[in-house]
Amino acid sequence: MSRDIHNTPGASDAHAPPDSTGQPSLQLIHGEDVIFSSHGSWLHPLFELERFLADARADSRADARVDPRECVLRDKLIGKAAALLIVRMGFVRVNAGILSGLGEAVLTAHRVRYEAEQRVDRILCRTEELLADVDDPDEAYRFIRDRIERAGAGS
Repeated sequence: MSRDIHNTPGASDAHAPPDSTGQPSLQLIHGEDVIFSSHGSWLHPLFELERFLADARADSRADARVDPRECVLRDKLIGKAAALLIVRMGFVRVNAGILSGLGEAVLTAHRVRYEAEQRVDRILCRTEELLADVDDPDEAYRFIRDRIERAGAGS
């Protein structure tokens, strides 16, 4: 059965509203503890997580450091763009609420172990379309970061 899911309404997924369910859209779990969470939308929580990880690496206390390989990333919706960002950050275990076929292909290609509550063929999201031919996590990161910066400049 072929299924599509819409990521966000409207023309620009870069300006999506925060999650309205009250549930975090992204959580980082180390052992039994949630050590980071975000209620943001689109790909913003992954960029927030990147800042959190950078701050943890910069902290001089050994107990403050976080190794993505020792954590589980729980994300509400993973398409190709999110999967490429997840791979770039070094995660090896992921739990998805919804996982697109393109996201699954990225995770599989990079040997990331994953579980998904629901799988869909595609996420109807402009970013997933724009990254259809991009397989390099660094290239995807630069593209998405530039999109966020352009959207911020237009505010």
